[in-house]
Amino acid sequence: MFALPLQVVDTFLQQYHLGHVFLLLLVVGILGTLPLKSKTATGLHVIAMGLLFMLTPLSLMNGDFIFRAVGIALVFAGPMIIIVGD
Repeated sequence: MFALPLQVVDTFLQQYHLGHVFLLLLVVGILGTLPLKSKTATGLHVIAMGLLFMLTPLSLMNGDFIFRAVGIALVFAGPMIIIVGD
């Protein structure tokens, strides 16, 4: 009875991996910190997501090194956002 909808959801979700989930979490988190109008909170979120991208094993991100590079860029961009906010 519920097999068909679950198969559709499963085939849809198999296209994505943890790197895509982290990228979505980064965008949603930045949108969540914008109403606070605090560059410190936004910068800390960017740093935390950058560390998450860097520390996650590549096997969970389908071996794509681009997400590791995004993490390195976010770790460097986060402190710049915090300094600009001061």
